[in-house]
Amino acid sequence: MSPIARTLAAVAAFATVATGAAFAQNYGLNPLYGTVNLSAGFTPDPYVVNVTSGGTRNAANVSPSCRGSIADAPDFRVNYRAGSYPLIISVASGADTTLVVNGPDGSWYCDDDGGVNGLNPSLRFGSPMSGQYDIWVGDYGGGNNAAQLVISEVSSQ
Repeated sequence: MSPIARTLAAVAAFATVATGAAFAQNYGLNPLYGTVNLSAGFTPDPYVVNVTSGGTRNAANVSPSCRGSIADAPDFRVNYRAGSYPLIISVASGADTTLVVNGPDGSWYCDDDGGVNGLNPSLRFGSPMSGQYDIWVGDYGGGNNAAQLVISEVSSQ
């Protein structure tokens, strides 16, 4: 490959990476509603955090399986030390909310209506990993609504 072709290929690759990074959620930012350290068997269970759903970013930019609008920064962060229990992350709200989680393995996990009442999301990690879970509570309709983020090992809300 000629030096000019290599330069053009490098510029194209950089442009692709830079464009993709503009849409990525930034789990390096401080969470909007705080951080908690939980170990398997934590009490009280469930651990509940009041949040506001939504944001200015389309969650589908994280993964095509994600829905709703989310913020740039995580809404909440859980540093979890796993044991023999599942880890269940869900949302309770009167609005149609969504859930986006970046797990300790760097993978993205999303849900729209898998929780109770048909419009609430829930993710169940049957054999959760120890590590950092960054959580975004999205809003399917693009608004901002009161919601409760629920972290449990026994049931989803």
